[in-house]
Amino acid sequence: MKPALTLNHADILPGIIQPLLTWYKGQASDRQLPWRLSPTPYHTWLSEIMLQQTRAAAVIPYYERFLAALPDIAALAAADDEMLMKLWQGLGYYSRARNLKKAAQVIVAEHGGRLPQEHKALLALPGIGRYTASAIGSIAWGKPWPAVDGNMLRVIMRVLACPEDIMAARTRTAVENALAPHYPTGSDASSLNQAFMDLGATVCLPHGTPHCPACPLQQLCLAHDNGQEQKYPVRAAAKPRRQEDRTILLLHQGAAYALHQRPAKGLLAGLWEFPNLPGRLSQQDIEAWLQCHGYRASRIKPLPAARHIFSHVEWHLSGWDIQLQADCLQTAECPASLFWASAAEISNTYSIPSAFTYYLPYIK
Repeated sequence: MKPALTLNHADILPGIIQPLLTWYKGQASDRQLPWRLSPTPYHTWLSEIMLQQTRAAAVIPYYERFLAALPDIAALAAADDEMLMKLWQGLGYYSRARNLKKAAQVIVAEHGGRLPQEHKALLALPGIGRYTASAIGSIAWGKPWPAVDGNMLRVIMRVLACPEDIMAARTRTAVENALAPHYPTGSDASSLNQAFMDLGATVCLPHGTPHCPACPLQQLCLAHDNGQEQKYPVRAAAKPRRQEDRTILLLHQGAAYALHQRPAKGLLAGLWEFPNLPGRLSQQDIEAWLQCHGYRASRIKPLPAARHIFSHVEWHLSGWDIQLQADCLQTAECPASLFWASAAEISNTYSIPSAFTYYLPYIK
């Protein structure tokens, strides 16, 4: 095990607190977000989970729709799984929604329906890691807990001109330990964590040139001092994504379209998808598959290709619109796993992950 990491130039960190707080309070009204208008523990928790891997602008309509349907922790704990997945449809990383419900059930059963205020108890809840626990604690209760995410790491690594890999857990721990002794309490704890979030999102940008003239830490930043802003933060090279070809079958008879529910574990666990096959299949391949299952098609039409990127795999999609003959389903050897739904049911009830939504416009 490597020894604990000590950050060079950490003596700079106490000096960044007040400039950040002053900057945040001066610009907060320019970045109004609905979860900041009513920062209850539940609202903060929900927003922080939704904001993982997702831009704030994209989260807002999901957040508002989710709260309208599930306004409190008790409602979330009792939510129907299909409704929960439909509310989350399009946000991706669906395990976040499943963990929200699991955590809500624990909160109802063990904490009287209220999020616990102890850091250790928050960390014990499904889906809550150190960053989320610290964000909830600081924003909802004014706890002096640094919420170390990608934005904070980028700001700190540039200020300190630190060459450590931000993907390493020891780097995150070192940043948290270096900041914690200087963190304020009360509303300033909330403001400071949100200042890091906003500075990273609007000024100290991850891609392209950071807006250093607008940065309250410009005079303290060692990377800026040396003209090396884009050298930091250092991130270990990611493994290349695995690439897979998938052929999507928009299989329908009249108003009924075929769906398949994915396995309970693994990628897109438990969500509904259009039937699909590995590889990039030709019309001849499709006709052979249909014949194997006793289907008779009145029309087979190619659909546009698409590409969908997950964190570790990239799907290259091709598609076929397959109109089955009347009464075909009564004689075909339909795969038992197929479920037939109307276009309205697919739109309103069943959660279709983003990887398949490229083909939703072809459902009528």
